Amino acid sequence: MELTGQLSTEVGISAACQSLHVARATFYRRHQPPPTVSTVKPKSRSPRVLTEVERTETLSALHSEEFVDRAPAAVHAALLDQGRYLCSPRTMYRLLAEQGEVRERRNQLMHSHYQRPELLATAPNQLWSWDISATRSLRNGCSLAGD
Repeated sequence: MELTGQLSTEVGISAACQSLHVARATFYRRHQPPPTVSTVKPKSRSPRVLTEVERTETLSALHSEEFVDRAPAAVHAALLDQGRYLCSPRTMYRLLAEQGEVRERRNQLMHSHYQRPELLATAPNQLWSWDISATRSLRNGCSLAGD
């Protein structure tokens, strides 16, 4: 970049960048002064952010017995039918995500592990199968499937 800066005083920035295969945007970005603290604005909070009271009220509604097994969109619709507006369904999802509660909220049936049947032939013509990998043999203590 120093060479580009020196050459640009003699032939111009565009020609210097082109001859040294440097993009002009890169040249200008490198020669730009770093931003000062006074030019960087602090990030301001949106005026639409929920207050702590509103957050607590929304979470207590989501955790109530009536809505504990419902999706936030269904909770939002039910609350609107009751004449209450707490926040948008998306905000409800955000609040639940902050609490680590974004998952399937209904009770789930857990199936037990299925034990695959094992077919064992101790002599010829005892077992017929279309898939030989499902059968086992006692010959030499090993199976036909390579177990």
